[in-house]
Amino acid sequence: MDQSTLLQTGVLVILAYLTGSIPVGSIVARRVGGPDLRSVGSGRTGGTNALRALGRKWAAVVVLGDLAKGAGPVLLARIVTGEPLVEVLCGGAAVTGAIWSIFAGFRSGRGVGTGVGTMLMIQPIAVLLATPVFVIVILLTRYVSLGSLLGSAAMVPAMLLVLLVVPETPLPYVLYSAVGAALIWLAHADNIDRLLHGTERKFDLTMLVGKNGSG
Repeated sequence: MDQSTLLQTGVLVILAYLTGSIPVGSIVARRVGGPDLRSVGSGRTGGTNALRALGRKWAAVVVLGDLAKGAGPVLLARIVTGEPLVEVLCGGAAVTGAIWSIFAGFRSGRGVGTGVGTMLMIQPIAVLLATPVFVIVILLTRYVSLGSLLGSAAMVPAMLLVLLVVPETPLPYVLYSAVGAALIWLAHADNIDRLLHGTERKFDLTMLVGKNGSG
């Protein structure tokens, strides 16, 4: 890369981090008069904690916002540069911001929704292939964290399968599936510890259909 390209890439990556850092859950909770998500439940600002604290409707808004702040930076990088490497750098920066937000004391979500948003732009077929793992694990175990961990890990074989079918798939896309999963696993370190010790909180599926989830 020449100096101007490096500068352009640096600006895009910084913008991606700042976009990913937008604490959508906290903003939504504040606007609807809900509690500070960092002070209730898991203390995170993602969709699951929003569902517990705010209900289905507002949790859906949070999830859509998290998806958008992942997809947006990747799309911008594609429009501006058309370089897969820059796209994945921006994707990684957005997920990093979602986990360690500069606007939320470097503690916000776990990067799952934002990570899915980046992958929807990078390779939506991989998301389609990995999503059943996420859903089935949660339905069988009622651990959202375990579903997120195994669902993110499933992105790697999903991308490898895509690579086999579409050999021209850019290598940075394939590598990003592993890096993105690693970031999400890192953000779930405390969940992993609780899962290993049998103290992880189970998800109440009735929140998706009952009064508590009505929003």
